[in-house]
Amino acid sequence: MIQSGRLRRRHRPRGGQREAVLLSPVLVTILVTGLAASTPREIAFSRLLPAAPALAAALWPVLPTVLLGTFCLLVMIGLSFNYSDLGTPYTAAAIVAVTLAAAYASHLRLQREETLFAVRLVADAAQKVLLRPLPHLIRSIEIESLYLAAQEQARIGGDFYEAADTPYGVRLLIGDVRGKGLSAVGAASAVINCFRENAYDQPDLRAVIRRIQSTVSRYSASVPADDQIEHFATALIVEIPHGGRHISILNCGHPPPVFLRGEEVQVLEPTLTSTPLNLSALLGDHYHVDTVAFAPGDQMLLYTDGVTETRDRAGEFFPLADWARRHHGAPPRDLLDRLHADLFHYARGRLDDDIAALAVRYRHSGVPER
Repeated sequence: MIQSGRLRRRHRPRGGQREAVLLSPVLVTILVTGLAASTPREIAFSRLLPAAPALAAALWPVLPTVLLGTFCLLVMIGLSFNYSDLGTPYTAAAIVAVTLAAAYASHLRLQREETLFAVRLVADAAQKVLLRPLPHLIRSIEIESLYLAAQEQARIGGDFYEAADTPYGVRLLIGDVRGKGLSAVGAASAVINCFRENAYDQPDLRAVIRRIQSTVSRYSASVPADDQIEHFATALIVEIPHGGRHISILNCGHPPPVFLRGEEVQVLEPTLTSTPLNLSALLGDHYHVDTVAFAPGDQMLLYTDGVTETRDRAGEFFPLADWARRHHGAPPRDLLDRLHADLFHYARGRLDDDIAALAVRYRHSGVPER
């Protein structure tokens, strides 16, 4: 598992479990051989020997699969010396046929695994560019991040985040492109790249979000019309001035941040609605910035709607505000680790949507860096 700025993955089977699975073709061979040798010949357990190389095709390389099939064939021939009426020619022919088919299937599986591995390498590289690891500390601001993919084999999706140390303060971005697939990833990449360029140059958050709005609109116009519906996105930008005691928040239809101050937990709903990305032509170009006090020790949790829309067995949404009240004292990394574990527990280990989250804390002066 990766601690910050990258994808977290589900727990893999332990080493002992994996070894047991890999040895299962051998165990099947031993079990069938023992039953065939110790039971009456009328039962003819030996006819199950072709199952061993068939199972090996899903787990082993080609050569071990062929060797196991050869061993099963020798076992069948050995059994025929004691039981002459087992139908040895038919079972032997079945073992040979299944072994050849299993060897070919194993060869195809290995080819596909190599292709999948290459694709994963490309996806990992793309993920590092799109969601590159964030700095853990920018001046007095601690930042930790979390990304959970709904699909176990996924690497990247439409959720995104970024942080920048600009002349105007620390600026944070988090958002979610509606839709899935490469089109959503492309739109998320366009948003992040625009933010990375303009966060340093634009003194006002409204100017930053207008640049992002224009970028998403141009990107949407450049793709096939059937995919453009996916380019509606929510976004939230936070600005924490250097040495300041307040933060500015511009929320474009995104889930509101959760603010933690001591034992106090507050959901920071926007006072006025701002237009989500790529919807200005329909809803107008309206952006409002809220200002909230932010003192040393205060902490803020930014997240995508995959967090609050996680459901339990009864269909109830994850109670994020109540959960935050129970964990208000946790530092940013521990807060996200607990969120990760509790979301999986709440959803019974199955997520229906990608999840991104940032935990941000204003450090007390004199607190040593972790």
